[in-house]
Parts: sequence; structure tokens; C-alpha cells
Amino acid sequence: MMNLGLAASIFGFIFVAELPDKTAIASLVLATRFKPLVVFAGAALAFIIQSLVAILVGGLFSLLPEAVVHRVAGALFLVFAFFMWRDAGKNEDAEEEETIEKEIAGKKQTFWAGMWTAFIVVFLAEWGDLTQLATATLEAKYRDPVTVFIGATLALWAVSAIAIVIGSRVRTIFNPEITKKIAAVIFALLGVALVIGIL
Repeated sequence: MMNLGLAASIFGFIFVAELPDKTAIASLVLATRFKPLVVFAGAALAFIIQSLVAILVGGLFSLLPEAVVHRVAGALFLVFAFFMWRDAGKNEDAEEEETIEKEIAGKKQTFWAGMWTAFIVVFLAEWGDLTQLATATLEAKYRDPVTVFIGATLALWAVSAIAIVIGSRVRTIFNPEITKKIAAVIFALLGVALVIGIL
């Protein structure tokens, strides 16, 4: 049975961490080439698979003793916090957009072509990403695959939908540097709480 409180917490955590991410940029650029629904369908499928992989990895990790899982998970979140904070000052959006635009240049605009393109671009952008690793770590900690999967996947879908619907305004509404720093603080707090054993 799904834990709604935990799902909501995971949703908020992954949502904030994903907002400034390259996946949001990918969705934004794809939406300039293909219909929004087509882009969302491809991105949504990619996120489902990415979350499933994260849950499987987290499930294997959870086979370790609980105390070990908590300490390692805490250490990982502190590492995530470091990288998130470090990247907060970097402006890689233009380079990321150029790369994605090259990938989709010349693609046909049929539903299936657009969906497949969106799936591939988002899948590759998200593979091994901090939010995917965070999802795996959350599963290892909470050992609740359904709740973690639903919370994380809905958060990823929400970020993608926002990027598609409001387009380039996403960066003015959600300042990437500030959002990354907020996410870094959340990662750090969770990491410390896990390491000292209060979570």
C-alpha cells in the first residue's frame, strides 16, 4: 500500500532537484519542434523506465544491513549536495540546447517520430543523473518501491510538463542557480540526518 506522506515528500524532493536539470531543458527544446503532447508522451515513458531502473538498483542496495544503508545513503546525499551546489553557478543551458537541437534537426514531425525522439533524448539526458541516483538511494532507505516510484515519477513528469507548457519562461519563474542551491541544501540536510541516524 502506498504511503501518501512519503510519496508527497519524495515528489517535492525530486521536483526541486530536477527543475534546474538538463532534462527540463531537453523537454523545452523538444517542444519547439514537436507537439507538446508528443514530447510529454516520449518523456513520460523515458521517466517510467528510468525510475524503474533506479528502484531496482535501490532494491539491491537495500539488501545490505539497514545501518549500513542509512550511512551510505547519507554520504551519497552529501556528495549529491556538493555537486548540485558546485554546478549552481554554471550556465550550461545554451550548450545543452545546442546539443539537443543538433540531435533533433531534420527529424520528421509525425507522432511516432516525435515521441521516439523525445524518449531517446530524455532517456539519455536522465541516465545516471543525480535525481536517478537519488531515487535509487531513497528506495534503499525506505524500502517502499511503489511509493518511491510514484513520488519520483510524478515529480519528473511535473517538471517536464512545466517546461513544455511554459517554455523559456521556466528559467525566469524558477531561477536555475537558486533552485540548484535549494536542492543542494535539501540533499545536505537529508544526508546529515541519515548519517547521524535521525531519519
